[in-house]
Amino acid sequence: MDYLPCVEVDPQGPADAAVIWLHGLGADGHDFEPIVPELRLPDSAAIRFIFPHAPSISVTINNGMVMPAWYDILDMSIEKKVDEEQLLTASEKITALIDREIKRDIDSSRIVIAGFSQGGAVGYQTALTYPQPLAGLMAMSTYFATSESIVLSQENRTLPIKIYHGTMDPVVPEPLGQIAYRALKEKGYSVNYQTYPMQHSVCAEEVLDISRWLQKILL
Repeated sequence: MDYLPCVEVDPQGPADAAVIWLHGLGADGHDFEPIVPELRLPDSAAIRFIFPHAPSISVTINNGMVMPAWYDILDMSIEKKVDEEQLLTASEKITALIDREIKRDIDSSRIVIAGFSQGGAVGYQTALTYPQPLAGLMAMSTYFATSESIVLSQENRTLPIKIYHGTMDPVVPEPLGQIAYRALKEKGYSVNYQTYPMQHSVCAEEVLDISRWLQKILL
């Protein structure tokens, strides 16, 4: 299997859980690597953090510039018009990483999918279609690009979902986070939505909240 290249941060002992964390447009797997020590997880947290690198492709909204991206974004409309075929291909690549963790003796119910911005859109598609129960889905400053076309997995109908968004986000405006929240509620999911007075970024308060949530579902 040709897996995506990844940055991995392993616990001190054998891992019994995993967080697969997807970066945003133009970044790479190193983008969120520094957040691991900032989470200040207890020594008992045997969590492997996996930060995959998106491939470099031409991005329409950036004048065709080649950069790391999970899929092409065709325009900056409020609906976020995207290349859905590329998004689905990216989702398949993340699904393969989940499968690999299971082969590495991590139970599916101990695997969290997390994603920021463009990575969060892939996270929605991946976690909500995965055929085995996962531990949780964390969506950061993102949008639900495939909400109308997604074929949901029954095995993850009770998946814990946490959405984080900045109220001053100029890149992915907060209404897109609210639209995702409402779409998930309408589909019957239990979702927690949380905002912060920030732009398209991550703040210290959010990092603390992420740590608490991860400990709640994995410890």
